[in-house]
Amino acid sequence: MFSVHFSLLKRGANLLQNNCRKCSSFRRGVNFLFKKNLLITNSMTSGGFMAIGDLIQQEFEYQSRVQLKRYDWGRLARMFIVGSLMGPMHHYYYIYLDKVLPKVNVKTVLKKILCDQLLASPATILCFFYGMGILESKSFKQSTYEIIDKFKYVYAGDCLYWPPVQFVNFYYLPTEYRVFYINFATMIFNIFLSYMKHFDQH
Repeated sequence: MFSVHFSLLKRGANLLQNNCRKCSSFRRGVNFLFKKNLLITNSMTSGGFMAIGDLIQQEFEYQSRVQLKRYDWGRLARMFIVGSLMGPMHHYYYIYLDKVLPKVNVKTVLKKILCDQLLASPATILCFFYGMGILESKSFKQSTYEIIDKFKYVYAGDCLYWPPVQFVNFYYLPTEYRVFYINFATMIFNIFLSYMKHFDQH
């Protein structure tokens, strides 16, 4: 009986030790991504989630017979490139914003959301359309006309979607996880953004 109990305890101890090693490896991985290489992580996830959002939108277009070919890989690559290039902008913006408004309370969070909607959101929309325009070989004038035509709709959607998302971001998350969280949330918003960018190109 004693030997059976000892065997079970030993097995449990080994299992716990293995789990601790896995947890330690996980912590090292998180530290590597979000501490030592945060800029690269933010840039790559920004591009990756932008591409995933476009991939979902392309699937919708294909299923509804709007797009004849299932996936436009050139379009997907352009979305990834623009998303990756916008990653550093978000990276430094949130670091700066947390330095200027460091407190974590409702009043400060609302100030951050206001800054986000009045400054960051319009800048992000402009960077997206001009960046995509460059990759599509459009002239500055053509991209400007597209922005004039679509900006108000994209910005209206932005104002509906982002304030509650950003409240969670600013109130609950530390600085190093902000861009990853925003990139994930952007994947959902990018379905709408991809539609607005491409609906008149079919």
